[in-house]
Amino acid sequence: MKKTALFPGSFDPFTAGHLNILTRALTIFDEVVVAIGVNQAKRGFFSMEQREDIIRQATRNLPNVKVVSYDGLTCDLCRQLGIKHIVRGVRNMTDFDNEQAIADANRHIYPEVDTIIIPTAQEYSHISSSAVRDVISHKGDISMFIPEGVILPPHQK
Repeated sequence: MKKTALFPGSFDPFTAGHLNILTRALTIFDEVVVAIGVNQAKRGFFSMEQREDIIRQATRNLPNVKVVSYDGLTCDLCRQLGIKHIVRGVRNMTDFDNEQAIADANRHIYPEVDTIIIPTAQEYSHISSSAVRDVISHKGDISMFIPEGVILPPHQK
């Protein structure tokens, strides 16, 4: 039986740290579905279509990766897709505490789902999507923060 995990996030944009978590998740799972969620608390920097394109560029050599977008509860998407594992990455203890609370809530909503928390590799622990957006806004070099070979679309204000 194929083991599939959901890797949800806003991925605005998808970073080298996200790719690190994804490739490590692929050593545990047969397939990983990268799920781009609509976060009502955040105004998107890149459009949903642009985020999907960025992730497809970053994962073009990973055949066991699918990319979807969704609006709603992550647990509802897991139920819809028949997925029982959620993968989340953490950079530090603050991320861990937040992810633990979300994992607990998800288990209450969908008791069959387990969250697997993967600490990011040290060389990526300083990278966040918000930092990348800030560098982009100030026209800085983001090449060290995004997956190799990814070309970001120009940002529209």
